[in-house]
Amino acid sequence: MTHQEIRTALLNLSTEEQKAFVLETLPILARDLVKEPGFMMQLFPVLLGILKESGMDLQQLVQLATMLNGQQQQQ
Repeated sequence: MTHQEIRTALLNLSTEEQKAFVLETLPILARDLVKEPGFMMQLFPVLLGILKESGMDLQQLVQLATMLNGQQQQQ
């Protein structure tokens, strides 16, 4: 499949299927991609844009990350 075919197929999924795909696939992709120093600098503005569109500000993200980190440490 080409990049465009994959993109089209993903965009044609239902919202629930898209959510499941992101949650299942992002951690797998990130393991290798974040090892490339320049990639994180490319990804960061994308993530900030997603946060801005969601209405969550950076302070809320820090609070959420702190909370989730505390939950992981308890497990």
